[in-house]
Amino acid sequence: MQKRRSNLYNLTSGVPFNVSRSKIALFLECPQCFYLDRKLGIARPDMPGWSLNSAVDSLLKNEFDLLREQKKPHRLMQSYHLDAVPFSHPSFHIWRDDQDMKVGASVLHKATNLNICGIIDDIWINNTTQELHIVDYKSTSTDYPISLNSRWKEGYKRQIEVYQWIFKRLGFDVSQTGYFLFANATRHRPGFDGKLEFENTIISYEGQTDWIEPLIYDIKKCLDAGQAPASGKECQYCAYRNLINNETLKNQLSLI
Repeated sequence: MQKRRSNLYNLTSGVPFNVSRSKIALFLECPQCFYLDRKLGIARPDMPGWSLNSAVDSLLKNEFDLLREQKKPHRLMQSYHLDAVPFSHPSFHIWRDDQDMKVGASVLHKATNLNICGIIDDIWINNTTQELHIVDYKSTSTDYPISLNSRWKEGYKRQIEVYQWIFKRLGFDVSQTGYFLFANATRHRPGFDGKLEFENTIISYEGQTDWIEPLIYDIKKCLDAGQAPASGKECQYCAYRNLINNETLKNQLSLI
């Protein structure tokens, strides 16, 4: 594994520095891992891509895109009595990063010169209020009721809130109500037959974005610092690094 030498934060550079939604999540989880990644080019070990999840996302996008230009509601919107249609905009392909540019929708936070960005799944527009609803697709396979009531789902909520914050600052009228579209693969068919069947659930969420602005200043302070901050309390990556750097373990390894 080599250190990354590109896309590193430089205090003296006047070029806006990209901070993606996922890097905001990393900072919240562990400021030290964020600092090592964004400033020193030492990223966490790569995880394999979730190809099945990506396939489900692509199929959902295909379904909604068929109706986007027609300004017609999807059957799921109708079944949940949502007065909305898929939102169409000339920049939609950029926001969704259809060309794999790794940026998506972005807005410059001028006070810090940080470019806050994120790649959306979808946006719906309310027919009555003309407000935009940020939508995120999630794939899972569980026998439990689909809900947002889990500590692991807090990241989902912050994700949609960052998108809401971005689009508000891009000048759009954004509803506080966002939606999660869950595709849940059922496990109770009599056979596989080479296919998965999904049950779709839409869950609304009332986003709160007040925490984002102060956090951007915290991120800027972290990046400007001359040394790495403390680790996150539950960061397993830092715990592993600390373990292998432990002098006792070094002595034990020297005897092998």
